[in-house]
Amino acid sequence: MKKQILIIHGGDTFDTYEEYLEFLKNDKLDFEKIMEEGWKDTLDDKFGEDFEVIYPEMPNSKNAKYTEWKILFEKLLPFLQNNLVLVGHSLGGIFLAKYLSENKFPKKILATYLIAAPYNDKDSEYSLGDFILPDNLEKLERQGGKIFIYHSEDDPVVPFVDAGKYKESLPNAARVIFKDREHFTQEEFPELAKDIKNLYKNKK
Repeated sequence: MKKQILIIHGGDTFDTYEEYLEFLKNDKLDFEKIMEEGWKDTLDDKFGEDFEVIYPEMPNSKNAKYTEWKILFEKLLPFLQNNLVLVGHSLGGIFLAKYLSENKFPKKILATYLIAAPYNDKDSEYSLGDFILPDNLEKLERQGGKIFIYHSEDDPVVPFVDAGKYKESLPNAARVIFKDREHFTQEEFPELAKDIKNLYKNKK
């Protein structure tokens, strides 16, 4: 049975449809950037045949709604195996944190990686829409396996203070701090692949 790694990507949220339309009109299109592959697209190249990397496209990531993402996420559940690894980047991180804090996950999770995940929008210029965490994250801590909080001090999107907020709510989580990765949009993320491999290796 293959070891599964499920990745949930990031996205944008808006409080109103009008704000979303205004964003679409004013957002500058970087053609070279949209043609590039990121680390989430190539992560499966870092693992052998014993691994299966699952990278679903969540609904309307430019104007994401938690309820819509939850519907698609739950359609994936029957295909998942025990001892899987969950990886959430940015909005995908807070999605996993919210879902695992409010719902019972049907399979055993080996680890959950929250990468540049927003905790709330108190210190940010960006709205989180309905991606709002509950007051208590104990359920996430109980069923999320070993929890890792990855954040870079120079993140221009999600304030670095949010990593501290997660650590305060999840005292047993491991916090991994970078200095120069911004919002982790680079093409390669070797540290993550290495950490996941070591996680499975140490499990034996």
